[in-house]
Amino acid sequence: MKDLVEYLAKALVEHPDQVVVTQREEEDAVIIELRVAPEDMGKVIGKQGRIAKSIRTLVKAAALQSEKRKIVVDIVS
Repeated sequence: MKDLVEYLAKALVEHPDQVVVTQREEEDAVIIELRVAPEDMGKVIGKQGRIAKSIRTLVKAAALQSEKRKIVVDIVS
């Protein structure tokens, strides 16, 4: 899932070299943290959070087949 988030984020931003995706696993969830350059934050979030919601939906849909735990995508600057 980490690779999917990284691919999507790099396609959206102006500074793809500053995209950093980390993944940590807890007992009931997998947390994927996306960091982008401050000037790219609006492009990743989108109007009213639509792009961020779409990224989360794609990741959850991709994880349905392989992952039994909850998937959380956090976007931080």
